[in-house]
Amino acid sequence: EVQLVESGGGLAQPGGSLRLSCAASGFTFSRYSMSWLRQAPGSGLDWVAGISTGGSTTRYAESVKGRFTISRDNAKNTLYLQMNSLKPEDTAVYYCARFRNPLNGLPFNVDVVDMYNDSGQGTQVTVSS
Repeated sequence: EVQLVESGGGLAQPGGSLRLSCAASGFTFSRYSMSWLRQAPGSGLDWVAGISTGGSTTRYAESVKGRFTISRDNAKNTLYLQMNSLKPEDTAVYYCARFRNPLNGLPFNVDVVDMYNDSGQGTQVTVSS
């Protein structure tokens, strides 16, 4: 059974930082591209960042580029999201998600939310002064 467990959310001030983690189990983590998705209050699910199976290639939504960094540790089956220079509009529930198919590298459609069948329960990030 695929399990994805996010942690690290909380309250941060504008300009602050948080680091999210996602512990994966129940599948061969290193065979799947992974992403972070988020859902703001009253909004749909948005793709935030994606990373290739080996971790060498990443892609970001324009709204977080230069502020967020996605990384992974395949030895620990863990995905991370370092969030710096946080803004109130980053407030959302953040989910780690497994790409639908095992593929080497970074899929061309990594930013398509419908390509993710498995995600965790989410962790709340609130940015407010």
